Amino acid sequence: MKKRMQAVVLSLLLCGSMVQVQAQTQGQTQTQAQDPVIAAIVKEANENSQLEALAHELLDGIGPRLVGTPEMQKAHDWAVAKYKSWGIEARNDKWGEWRGWQRGVTHVDMVHPRVQSLEATQLAWSPSTKSKGVTGEVIMLPDVQDSVAFQKWLPNVKGKIVLISMPQPTGRPDYNWEEFATKESLEKMKKERDAQTEAWSERMKKTGYNARTLPGALEQAGAAAVVTSNWSRGFGVNKIFGAYTKKVPSIDMALEDYGMLYRLAESGQKPQIRIQAESKHQKNAPTFNTIAEIKGTEKPDEYVILSAHFDSWDGGTGATDNGTGTIVMMEAMRILKKLYPNPKRTILVGHWGSEEQGLNGSRAFVADNPKIVEKTQAVFNQDNGTGRVANISGQGFLHSYDFLGRWLSAAPREITSSIETSFPGFPGGGGSDHASFVAAGAPAFMLSSLSWSYGNYTWHTNRDTYDKIVFDDVRSNAILVAILAYQASEDPEFANRERIKLPVDPRTGEQRTWPALREPTRKGGLD
Repeated sequence: MKKRMQAVVLSLLLCGSMVQVQAQTQGQTQTQAQDPVIAAIVKEANENSQLEALAHELLDGIGPRLVGTPEMQKAHDWAVAKYKSWGIEARNDKWGEWRGWQRGVTHVDMVHPRVQSLEATQLAWSPSTKSKGVTGEVIMLPDVQDSVAFQKWLPNVKGKIVLISMPQPTGRPDYNWEEFATKESLEKMKKERDAQTEAWSERMKKTGYNARTLPGALEQAGAAAVVTSNWSRGFGVNKIFGAYTKKVPSIDMALEDYGMLYRLAESGQKPQIRIQAESKHQKNAPTFNTIAEIKGTEKPDEYVILSAHFDSWDGGTGATDNGTGTIVMMEAMRILKKLYPNPKRTILVGHWGSEEQGLNGSRAFVADNPKIVEKTQAVFNQDNGTGRVANISGQGFLHSYDFLGRWLSAAPREITSSIETSFPGFPGGGGSDHASFVAAGAPAFMLSSLSWSYGNYTWHTNRDTYDKIVFDDVRSNAILVAILAYQASEDPEFANRERIKLPVDPRTGEQRTWPALREPTRKGGLD
């Protein structure tokens, strides 16, 4: 009975919070009209937007921002200079160091049984080839009986280029099949793909290795290179991550070319390819967070934090992960400095480094700045694509429906009408940088965006580029962030940090606990 009553109370809280937010939003047009700062924010964002210019300079000019690369350092320096040009104090805060590396030219050709240039790129931190490249016969993983049999087979890889990903049975994404295929054909394709995926998983398992450890074993056995194809379930997209080899090149190849090579090898035609992968291993690089501040006038030691990770993988240019979040926060800060130059609380923006390797930049900031975190009114984080904000959770803070709902109600209806809220919600344990602050007990909120096929087409892929940005949606987000920061700064009350009592995990039967603080990796990729 007690558990039932708790469930009823929680349900009433959720319903009540939604009603409150709805009631607040009914009067928001009037609130906006009465507040000249909000009206000016909307006008500035719509009539003098700098988003396109910022995106071009960052994404086209500097490019991807892999931690440990010169491009990452260029981006940090560019952001500091940009903030200073707007009259905003900015700095790069060092928090660690990372394996130094710089991408070079990747060129891959099939040279037997015919000549054809192939679509492929080296994985991050891949070793380079010699100036003339490496040429070798392409072979695939065998379907052995067990790990003992695989060890007996391993000497066969010497001098060979090894394919270690499953060849896809179709290069068409599911939505394309669903549009054109018969029901029977679609079901047949999915059934065959599931069976093939299961069989490949079993084939990999029988080697005694996994996707992380197998490349190293092949390298030790004398393989000339390792080839993967990490298809992202869309036309022309692969996910590009890091290499697990230390001496021989690791490349990722487009589904179409990978499948062709696999079939040629399978049919006994002994295809050969030539790989030229020019990259440079450099000395360890310092890692930074770029921090900018508009100092508060009445409560300078209390903070409103705007948050977005600055680093990216480097298959594309990191446009929607997280170039969009980056330029939203920069544009919001530019607008606030111009129209709200003397905030009550300090407004701080953090552009975090090495989020992709485990939220390292934001975790380092939380660890190194406990006084700031203790006095943080709110954190607004964005990190998932180009779409307008569509979801906000209260992250398990019991009274988040009160203060966050109040701040949201000040924004124009056209900005907030499509936003779904979940109060009080549950604390985020990972996924993006808000989780670093949530673990420390600071009210931190993920401004989750509409998908725009983010998971398939741009998240960590070779197609995460400028042309995928939907600037109307990004502009809407900049307006929202600027208004939220303004409202949080002006609020006479300090946000209540009381947490909900987390329920029992039905899978384990144990009481859920608040996410724990985790230490950042301060020396990454170093031997």
